[in-house]
Amino acid sequence: MKIVAKTDKGKIRESNQDAYAVGELPGDVAWAVVCDGMGGAAGGNIASKLAVKVISDKITSCFNDKMRDSSIKNLLDSAITAANIEVYDMADAHSELRGMGTTVVCAIVRHDTVYIAHAGDSRAYIVQDGNVSQITTDHSVVQNLIDSGEITIEEAEHHPNKNLITRAVGVDKKIEIDFDQYDLNEKDTLILCTDGLSNFVSTQDLLNDVQDGQYYAFADRLVKRANNNGGGDNITVVAIAK
Repeated sequence: MKIVAKTDKGKIRESNQDAYAVGELPGDVAWAVVCDGMGGAAGGNIASKLAVKVISDKITSCFNDKMRDSSIKNLLDSAITAANIEVYDMADAHSELRGMGTTVVCAIVRHDTVYIAHAGDSRAYIVQDGNVSQITTDHSVVQNLIDSGEITIEEAEHHPNKNLITRAVGVDKKIEIDFDQYDLNEKDTLILCTDGLSNFVSTQDLLNDVQDGQYYAFADRLVKRANNNGGGDNITVVAIAK
C-alpha cells in the first residue's frame, strides 16, 4: 500500500483550516482522515485538527485485522461520533468558538476493500481502469437540489449556495454519518480530498494527474493543479494506491 498526502492554504485564504492524518497498520492496512474546518479562522482550525486527532486515535487504538466488515463500519461510526462530541462540547464551552464544525471523510483500506465514512462535502474518489468515480455523495444544499431535479450537475458548479453544507462534525449534538464499502483492485487509487480540490479540478484532470502510476507525485500534482486553476480555497489531497 502506498500513501501520499499534501495540504496547502491555496492562493486566497489567509490560513489553512484543513487537517489530515494518514497511517499504516499491521496486515497491509492503510487509513486516512481528511477534514475541512469552518466557523472563522480560529474555530475552523480547531475543529478540523481536533476531529482528525480524535478519529485517528480511535482508528489506531481500536482497529485489528480480524474485524468483520460490520465491526469496521462501527469503528468508523464511533470515531466520527466521538469527534462530534468533542468538537461540539468545546464550542459549547467557549463562546468565541460557537458554530465551529468540520467536514470529514475517512477511510480504512484492508486487502481488497475500502471502507469509507463521511459527513459534509469532502469527497472520496476511486480511479479504476482509466475512469474516476466519486464514491461519496455531498451533504450539501446544492446536492439536495440536484437530487430533487431542481438544478442540473452543470448548474450546480456555479450555484451561489455551493459552499453550504447540510452535515458537519460538531455543529449538533448528534451527527448522521454515511458509510460505504467498495472493492479496490491492483493499480487502483483512492483519493480523499476537501472541496478546495473538487471545486477547482475536474474529474478528467484528476484522472490525467494520476493515471501514469507515479503515485509519489499524485498529491503534489493535484494541489498544484488546484492552485493553477485559482486556488480559491484550502486544498488537501490524500492518495492511497494499491
